[in-house]
Amino acid sequence: MKPTRLLDRSTTPDGIPITLHEHDGALSIRVGGVELMSARQHHSEERLAELACAGLRDRRRAAVLIGGLGLGFTLRETLRHVAADATVVVAELVPAVVAWNRNPAYGLAADVIDDPRVEIVEGDVAEVLAESRGRFDCIMLDVDNGASGLTAAANDGLYVATGLGAARAALKPRGRIAVWSAGSDPRFAARMEEAGFDVEVVKARTHPTGGSWNSIFIGTK
Repeated sequence: MKPTRLLDRSTTPDGIPITLHEHDGALSIRVGGVELMSARQHHSEERLAELACAGLRDRRRAAVLIGGLGLGFTLRETLRHVAADATVVVAELVPAVVAWNRNPAYGLAADVIDDPRVEIVEGDVAEVLAESRGRFDCIMLDVDNGASGLTAAANDGLYVATGLGAARAALKPRGRIAVWSAGSDPRFAARMEEAGFDVEVVKARTHPTGGSWNSIFIGTK
């Protein structure tokens, strides 16, 4: 069996170890020893972008916000679904994650980060939302393992009434929010409805040909 190599380590804002690993040519990120994402299974992250950005390819000067850079798969797919004059803001709380993606030696998202449509914000997506009333056509949240905080406890605030209200305020009329979750969460869907969204829950595999099921919560303002 091929060994898993530790490539780099850092900490989250809460002081939890966050590490980058390689196994048999594929990279993964772990938080507190728990695998948060892997380059072997990213179909649902791409599906997140596809669903969130539906109808934006022909929209002039579309504005998109992605909460969480991860391994760059959502960003890469987003750029496939928006026009050349779009703006894609990516808010990533952990600077090390941005550094890993920028490092061409890792083969992650260095090329798409350099796309002129992309703006990287090293900070809390909640702060971007608070400063962006009526700015975005769609918002994607993939900052954790679902509608609760794993990487940082403060992420919990994104998934309650105040956070969902801030996201709704940051959207243009009929704008769309898409939230990735490792599993189903009916209570979260109900909170989205209470916050003023029309909600649809879509299941997506971690891999195009199989794997476990993830949930994508789509809310339309």
